[in-house]
Amino acid sequence: MKAYSVDLRQKIIDTYNSESISQRKLAKRFRVALSFIYKLLKQYRQSGDIAPKVRTLQTPTKLNEPQLQVLKQLVEANNDATLEELRDQLEQATGVRIGRSTTARMLQRLQITLKKRFTPVKKK
Repeated sequence: MKAYSVDLRQKIIDTYNSESISQRKLAKRFRVALSFIYKLLKQYRQSGDIAPKVRTLQTPTKLNEPQLQVLKQLVEANNDATLEELRDQLEQATGVRIGRSTTARMLQRLQITLKKRFTPVKKK
């Protein structure tokens, strides 16, 4: 999701400072989540800054390169396995348990799709 603009953030802060308005009413007026108002005001009080925070570090992947290669070999050996089955096989092979959605993301990283290629039989 994209961060709210600095302009909108400034309008919220200005409105909060100039009017005696509750945070709930602010959220309703500007059509944003109440939690966003809480966080914005907290950030403003603590640092005086209202710019969106920049994410500096990416969360590391759950599987390292050797484990990804094991997953690739499992798919090649058993190409009709479900995500659940692949997940269980990967756990048996490496000792690492991941979720189904993580399994799907790791397959995407390997550029492996679960789409089955179907070629129809030609009728005579």
